[in-house]
Amino acid sequence: MSDIVITIDGKQCVAKEGEYVLNVARRNGIFIPALCYVTNCSPTLACRLCLVEVDGKRAYSCNARTKEGMSVITKTEDIEKERRAIMEIYDINHPLECGVCDQSGECELQNYTLEMGVDSQRHCIADTHRPTKNWGLIHYDSSLCIVCERCVTVCKDMIGDSALKTVPRGGAELDKSWKDNTEKDAYAMWNKLQKSIIGVASGADSLDCTFCGECTAVCPVGALVGSDFQYKSNAWELKKIPASNPHSSDCSLMYYDIKHSSIKDSQPKIYRVSSDQNYAPLHGAARYGFDFENVVEGKDEKAFAHAVELLKTKVDTIAFDSYITNEEALILQKLKEKFGYRLINSDALSYQKFLKAFSQTSGTNLYNGDLNKVRESNFVVSFGSALKTDSPNSGYAMNNALLINKGAGLYFHPIIDPVVSAYSKNLLSITHKVGAEEAIAYFLLDTFGNKAAMPQSLVDYLATFHTISKKTIQESIKEDVKEMVKDEESGEEKEVVKSVTKVIDKEIDVDTNALLELIGAEADLNEKIQKLLEKKDSFSLIVGEDLYAHPRAENIAKLLGLIEKYTDFNVLIIPSRTNTLGVALICDLDEAKGQFTLGYNVKADFTLSALGNGDLAMPALNQQEGTFTSMNKRVVPTNAALLFKGYCLNDIAIALGLESEWTIDYTKALPLAKGYQAVEFDTLPNVFDNSGYENRGYLLSVSTLTCNTDVEPLSEVQEFGSNVVYLANPILQFSAFTNRAHQLNTTGALYASAEFLEAHQLKEGSVVHISNDTGAKLVVSVQCDAHIGGLIPYLPTFDTKLDIAPLFENGYRFAKLTIRGVDHE
Repeated sequence: MSDIVITIDGKQCVAKEGEYVLNVARRNGIFIPALCYVTNCSPTLACRLCLVEVDGKRAYSCNARTKEGMSVITKTEDIEKERRAIMEIYDINHPLECGVCDQSGECELQNYTLEMGVDSQRHCIADTHRPTKNWGLIHYDSSLCIVCERCVTVCKDMIGDSALKTVPRGGAELDKSWKDNTEKDAYAMWNKLQKSIIGVASGADSLDCTFCGECTAVCPVGALVGSDFQYKSNAWELKKIPASNPHSSDCSLMYYDIKHSSIKDSQPKIYRVSSDQNYAPLHGAARYGFDFENVVEGKDEKAFAHAVELLKTKVDTIAFDSYITNEEALILQKLKEKFGYRLINSDALSYQKFLKAFSQTSGTNLYNGDLNKVRESNFVVSFGSALKTDSPNSGYAMNNALLINKGAGLYFHPIIDPVVSAYSKNLLSITHKVGAEEAIAYFLLDTFGNKAAMPQSLVDYLATFHTISKKTIQESIKEDVKEMVKDEESGEEKEVVKSVTKVIDKEIDVDTNALLELIGAEADLNEKIQKLLEKKDSFSLIVGEDLYAHPRAENIAKLLGLIEKYTDFNVLIIPSRTNTLGVALICDLDEAKGQFTLGYNVKADFTLSALGNGDLAMPALNQQEGTFTSMNKRVVPTNAALLFKGYCLNDIAIALGLESEWTIDYTKALPLAKGYQAVEFDTLPNVFDNSGYENRGYLLSVSTLTCNTDVEPLSEVQEFGSNVVYLANPILQFSAFTNRAHQLNTTGALYASAEFLEAHQLKEGSVVHISNDTGAKLVVSVQCDAHIGGLIPYLPTFDTKLDIAPLFENGYRFAKLTIRGVDHE
């Protein structure tokens, strides 16, 4: 879209041709009220408050698209009257319970009622009984609902669940006299309001969704709230602590809302997590998994002294995970440089190797994609990631692009995902063979690559997958035929032309792509893709954790580098944990442990732990300040919401001779050579501006490297057979930290589809023995996951009581395992 200039209230504003007037106004600091519109979602015209004049005619700014030279007026006497009338109607029968309402103090109905000067009421109608609904993590009070439809819109356009809709309300019909005595738009809104309420799209009593909670975030009133937060606190009592999502690599902006625990206990407590919902969604683990702090009564001096002594005399290895800050990663790296410790982090090492191989062919040290580019695309492809659970925000971005940009896409994964498949009718979900990701990468390079720019040797190799054959088809053609017919009135013959259809045989060339068979895709996939590609000009490719420990990981990474180089795709390589990218950039990681290991949130010979199960307690991420490196290649700050009375990693570093007083002193020392900047932690911004720009921390600088086009030929896909199990977590779980949160705490299981349970004659709660060829064994119960299909179950990592790792050799997420039912509970 090209830049144009429009005028709003006399102010010249630069805009993209065709964008909504409301967004242009917000970007330029011009206030237009709106109760129903959610940024990056489709307009519903439910509230009509955003009424403006466009070139002298009434229009709704949430739905009016910009044109060159357009003149917009946001306030006139008639518009102000209309807006006041709308707010009067919203206030009819709205319960006067502001003193106890969870939204009071940040309620948009309150705000706009005051903004429009509503101090009297001219309208009335009999109320309708509207019962409350308890939907698990979400509570819905329909008596407070103003049917703005934000929840419906965000669930469909942003999240992709489409779990809510408007349903018949059964309200009283408006007396016809109101039509003549009520402003036009106010009456139309009122008429709709009387007929509708929010309900479950499936028609069931319970909510069937992924429980991201975004509906509660966008609700302008107190109708939709977190069940756990209901009646716990007034909004104005809460202090917002800006932070970043600690559970996954989107690192989205969020706020820990805290206040004192009780009248008797002045210690701060997290009551909920909130967000800037207009700019970036949060997934459910970030929203509900907030209270994972590590509580200790004081410093364990004896355990601390023992840890320091071990590090001086016995420890040769430090093992850790990627749920740490950049600053902690740098401390570990400095300890390695000072003492020669081996640093072990299998997750970050796999990702580090993958990025290194990628850069050898892409010519840059980092990928060029991010979530914003995904949202701006109109053709999105994903493979190597179970998006719904691995990276929900990547799935949200994909869904948003498909719906708002009228996009299309491809989703490759061995496990059937009905949630992702339902994003759009223009999304092809391809359930492929386990291990076929290398063939998929070759297929994408072959299908979308610019062959004219590629080395001839690569073009020739891609050509070997194609077989051209002749095929005879029947084709219908139309021909014009002249005939002589007699005119019924005059009896004279006249010449007329008639169109007739003939069926002929036609010989065509058929291109058979061997890659499709290797992938396990349908033979006509190329034809379907070509139809989807019509009028598509902006491309994103999302890849994930299935690839990093893949037997062919290095070659897949190199192929992705070529895809970034020779196609129009912006490539996003999802870091598998919160700060996997940061650790991979900052730390020199090792392959093997030594003789004595100190673990940091990893069980070892001596363990530092924020999980309450170690030899020396450490703070959790909601008790620390520092930075993460997000999947958007942005260094973002996070702040401590709660106190920690024990020691932290930097205390140990100081005892070992490092000299920075505070952990955040390392923020300015992050390695410049890896794209970081020498900036103080306290100077880092952490906000979105009115345009939606993510003004958080800073972007990593990307380095240009010498590259080549050397890739290996396609390897034969390993046959896994029917006994295959996936390594993944269920919805709302990412790690042992999410499982510590009181709203999410649960017991891990073997998760399987209803189809799998039926095929193996199992039921919910059945106990099974799982084993592999090396002798690793696990006894676990079975749980049905309604959000997957097919015959591949999965085992989780979030439950530390389940020893899963021995079943999955080399970290690869698919394993051949034997599953034997032994009991039913």
